[in-house]
Amino acid sequence: MTAPTVRFVEGRKFMWDGRVYPSQDDAAKAQATYERDGFETCTGEGEGTFLVYTRRVIKQVTDDKSH
Repeated sequence: MTAPTVRFVEGRKFMWDGRVYPSQDDAAKAQATYERDGFETCTGEGEGTFLVYTRRVIKQVTDDKSH
């Protein structure tokens, strides 16, 4: 199966997690795990299987370099 690696939803970019889930329930379980880890998620369906797309917004960038 060839799935799009990127999906845009309401102007936000989501990346496919690379897994194909055989049921909507399996995809929902993966989605819940990602959301607990701080990701936004959305799902897609293709050829009778389900896909999970994720994104995480970086809230703070730090520079670890000492000057």
